[in-house]
Amino acid sequence: MVILKGCYTVKPAEPTPNNRLPLSEFDQAKPFILSPTVYFYRPIGNSVASAIDTLRDSLSRVLVHFYPLAGRLYSIDGGRFELQCNAMGALLFEAESESKMDDLGDFRPTPEIGELVPHVDHSTPVHEIPLLVVQLTRFRCGGVCIGMGISYIIADGQSALHFVGEWARIARGEKLDTAPFLDREVFLDQNPPAAPSFDHEEYSTPPSLIGGTDEKEQREMETTVAMLKLSKDQVEKLKKKANEGHNGRPYSRYEAVAGHIWRCACKARRHESDQMTKIRVTVDCRNRLQPPLPKGYFGNASLPTTPTSRAGELLSKPLGYASSRIREAVEKMTDEYIRSAIDFLRCHPDLSKFKTFHSLRCPQGAFFGNPNLDITSWMGLPIYGADFGWGKEFHMGPAKFLGVDGKSFILQSPHADGSFIVPLCLQVDFMEAFNELLYQDI
Repeated sequence: MVILKGCYTVKPAEPTPNNRLPLSEFDQAKPFILSPTVYFYRPIGNSVASAIDTLRDSLSRVLVHFYPLAGRLYSIDGGRFELQCNAMGALLFEAESESKMDDLGDFRPTPEIGELVPHVDHSTPVHEIPLLVVQLTRFRCGGVCIGMGISYIIADGQSALHFVGEWARIARGEKLDTAPFLDREVFLDQNPPAAPSFDHEEYSTPPSLIGGTDEKEQREMETTVAMLKLSKDQVEKLKKKANEGHNGRPYSRYEAVAGHIWRCACKARRHESDQMTKIRVTVDCRNRLQPPLPKGYFGNASLPTTPTSRAGELLSKPLGYASSRIREAVEKMTDEYIRSAIDFLRCHPDLSKFKTFHSLRCPQGAFFGNPNLDITSWMGLPIYGADFGWGKEFHMGPAKFLGVDGKSFILQSPHADGSFIVPLCLQVDFMEAFNELLYQDI
């Protein structure tokens, strides 16, 4: 049980611009929820009281630079938002837990872990909801957790981690390393939207289950969460397996592991041979655009791509086939394709339906769920090293899955030993089989 001890509204320590900022289509297509993550730290002795003061003071100072996070969103037509930079502030909570950190096991994103991130009531008016919430929880063993929620609309993973890294730097008494680039004009086009140059199937309705229950019933199926681990040796075996008979540029560890997860899910879910299945992969577009985005660009600069295949082909062909489908989908994300995607989104008067790919709360449904998957790579992100003055975290990861069937992440181990961690949410009926297949088929 988590007991709240205090709540503070933290505003920028100095005056910041007070204006309303438009958002790019990258931002507008994201869901109106906060991305929840947790950072766990070993016992910090008697310094917990000063820790909340450290966080509050350093947060106030870092928000001078990252002031959009202290603002609020306002709804405009078509499911879109504008950002009002009004320095309303972020919320910082202080809490205690009667548990020990060891009671949390492997830190899989269960409801217990979810309690370590502040709850946000999305039924309240949009302009009253903070874009950043933080909770410092002290455990009975003396360890602490920082649970954080950052608006999907304001920042993608790269930007969110940029903010966390700079916040930790300021908390340690150091200077800002890389200032955020806040000008979204780089994406805004005053001309009427052009017709997209490509068919953007990543925004099309995902495949349904052949002869199975309808989408609504699928979304109501009970799910469970696992924290799966692959050793360096297992990862290397999968990479070698994916590259058997492949003469081009070798498939990466991510392409091999993601392809393996895709195949195992098809097999565990007992898909028919003709079953179409998609996976959703998020691609960082910062360096794919020409010219590349400025260093420190703060906002969303990632788009989805959706490798697709028949289950029968995935399972009858070698692992390299699944890896090739993933590579082809990612490689098509060129400057021309990305700008076409922006035009595609701009041409739609209402973006609400595209937000459904992220959230089960949307009435139109979500991308995730049988027969599909979302496999998000955090491998290239600086997810570790958030030292606020009491040492680096020993675990960082997602805090909630919200019961989203088929949602998964691929993280490198914090030990930097070449092993992977795979948090995964799947229907209860399929998790045991998936767990067996993941290791059995290596």
